[in-house]
Amino acid sequence: MNESKIAVFVGSLRQDSYNRRLARAVEKLAPPELSFQTIRIDDLPLYNQDFDNAYPPAASRLKQEVASADALLFVTPEYNRSVPGVLKNAIDIASRPYGTNSFAGKPAAVLGCSIGSIGTALAQQHLRNMLAYLDVPTLGQPEVFIHFTDDLIAADGTISKPGTQQFLQAFVDRYVAWIRGFLP
Repeated sequence: MNESKIAVFVGSLRQDSYNRRLARAVEKLAPPELSFQTIRIDDLPLYNQDFDNAYPPAASRLKQEVASADALLFVTPEYNRSVPGVLKNAIDIASRPYGTNSFAGKPAAVLGCSIGSIGTALAQQHLRNMLAYLDVPTLGQPEVFIHFTDDLIAADGTISKPGTQQFLQAFVDRYVAWIRGFLP
C-alpha cells in the first residue's frame, strides 16, 4: 500500500481532550504508510448558506483538506447524546454547497471515548447516520466505545492497559484493511 493520507476529525476542542489522546493512540498503532493530519475545526465560522458562493478562507481550507485525503477518521466525544456542535458544523461546511461534497466516497471509521459508562455510543450512531447520507462508507466493526479513565491513554497516545492496546490494535488492523479495499 502506498502512503495514504488520513484526515482526522477530533470532535473536542478541549486542550487535554480524551478523544485527542485516543486519536494519537490510533496513530501510534497504525503502520507507517498511513499519514495522519488532524483537521482544524476550531476556527470555522458557523455554516451559513449565504456564503456558498464565496466560502470564507477557513471553510475553503477545510474543504480542500478533506478533498485531498484518502480516508477519514472521526474521533468524537458525546455531548447531550449526540455529536458536538463544532463537529457537526465542520461536516456541514465540508459537504456543502450541494454538489461539492468533499467527503463523498472516502472510507471512514468512527470511534470515541467518554467518562460515561456507554462511551460515545449515541454520538457515534448519529455521526454514522450523517456519514451514510454523505456517501461515506464507514467501517462497521469493531465498534469502539471506550469508557475513559484519566490514566488510560497519555497525552502522547501511549496506552496504559494491555487489553485496551490489543483492542485498539485490532481496530486499527481492521481500519487499514477497510481503507485498502477502497484505494487503488
